[in-house]
Amino acid sequence: MPLIILLGIGALWKGFDLARAPHDRVLRLLVTCLLLLLGGEVLSIPEINSAIDGATAVGVGKVAFNGIYMLGLFVLILFFASSVRGADAVYHRHLRLHSGLLAGVLIALMASMTATPAAMRGHSLGTPYMAEPGIAWFYLVGNAYFVYAYLASGQWALRYARKAAQHLGFGLRIMALGLLGLTLTAVNRMILVALRIGEPGSHEAFNTLNWSLSNWAMGITLTGICYSACVQLLTRLRSMAHHHRMYDELTPLWTALTDAYPELVLDQSPVNSRWRRLRLHRTHEQRFYRRLIECRDGLVRLSPYLTRVASDTDLARASADQLARHITEALALKPTAESSHAERAAVRVAVPVGADLDSDARELIAVSKALHGRQS
Repeated sequence: MPLIILLGIGALWKGFDLARAPHDRVLRLLVTCLLLLLGGEVLSIPEINSAIDGATAVGVGKVAFNGIYMLGLFVLILFFASSVRGADAVYHRHLRLHSGLLAGVLIALMASMTATPAAMRGHSLGTPYMAEPGIAWFYLVGNAYFVYAYLASGQWALRYARKAAQHLGFGLRIMALGLLGLTLTAVNRMILVALRIGEPGSHEAFNTLNWSLSNWAMGITLTGICYSACVQLLTRLRSMAHHHRMYDELTPLWTALTDAYPELVLDQSPVNSRWRRLRLHRTHEQRFYRRLIECRDGLVRLSPYLTRVASDTDLARASADQLARHITEALALKPTAESSHAERAAVRVAVPVGADLDSDARELIAVSKALHGRQS
């Protein structure tokens, strides 16, 4: 159940991101992977598995669970492969390779279940009929694929851990350790099947130990996933708070300039569809960037009047207090209706020290705070 809950939260969280970027292949693969793994875990619940068998035929639930879970691991590998920069050729190579491999495994599982006598199709690892070829083949083929998929995913996770930021890399390493543990449990299940072909129901202590190892490995994998997800979430929340704060700090300057030039404000036409509203909804970062651009546009429009009220001032390097005073005077000088043929030689205003966006934001925020101080 903890895994089902975590996969559900992850699918919902990334689903919102996908709604805003539906053409992002990497994000689309990640959401698909989470949904498939979630579906596989739900189908593994005994009551649901039995309900599927009751509605169809005995054994269908087991094949469906394994098939959907394997498909989720297949998409996880494709997600890692498609995350490599310039990975189009890599992605298509892995798509062809793993599609063929998965198709062969699924066909083998269905053939094994079909070859198993109807009375034995509700089998498990504890079945006394492990010597039945269809049953033994079902577990050997299925677990062989799990070994391959867990190892491949773990290798990709380690590869990204070496390139990722410290906290994200740490989470990926924990995840890789858990996947290695799951690989070992799949190998142990294959060994158990081989042992129980000649001795049905034997080596129960080994089976119990392997289930315990499986739980620990799954817990470690979940810890790695949760750690990486929590770091990403905290980073996202800090970014949202940071941009929201800067958005508010720009408000006095933005209000003054957009009151004078209302046409600068991006006019978003109403959208009737809720889905389209979700896709077009701006993030805190996008709203901040738009406000910063509108402030810059407003200063460009106002700069001819700034040069008239501060002819002897270097507007590019003037202090925030000086610029706030000159902006107030320029706005008072600006006529309500400007002539479209008027000469307007724009000049640079409040040029930041650095060349990055944060430097630009800090420069305009300082002017905005000084302007707010004059108005209050």
